[in-house]
Amino acid sequence: MKIKYKDLLFVSIQFILFALFTTDFDWSLGFSHWFRILNLFFSIIGLLIVILSILQLNKNLSPFPTPKDTSVLLENGLYKFIRHPIYSGIVLMLWGYSLYKDSWYKIGITLLLLLLFHFKTQYEEQQLQNKFKNYKAYKSKTGKFFPKIY
Repeated sequence: MKIKYKDLLFVSIQFILFALFTTDFDWSLGFSHWFRILNLFFSIIGLLIVILSILQLNKNLSPFPTPKDTSVLLENGLYKFIRHPIYSGIVLMLWGYSLYKDSWYKIGITLLLLLLFHFKTQYEEQQLQNKFKNYKAYKSKTGKFFPKIY
């Protein structure tokens, strides 16, 4: 697999945003203790989704949006319901943690990551459609970040 410019750009921006997320400013929202604890629970669920998604991808895993030459299209497990569960899990994990930490700053970084994932998945899905003939049918059955509700 030859790494393309857009692959490097998306992954670089993603890692910059991850690094910025680790920085903390005291921009408190004033949430109650129970609300913060509830969001820690959502953060843990997001982490579990990320781990499970990575395990399901196995040898298909790549940080880049362009699929590996040896990739196969997964249509089972979490991928039966969501096309991009790793991104969903990351956003849920960071959103929950941002609310747990009561931080405007972290919420802002999480929203920027969600925006990045939106554009990254548009590019990634073009690449997947080029590689897999049945990707369009798979796309019509599944949600991008959350399961489709019929």
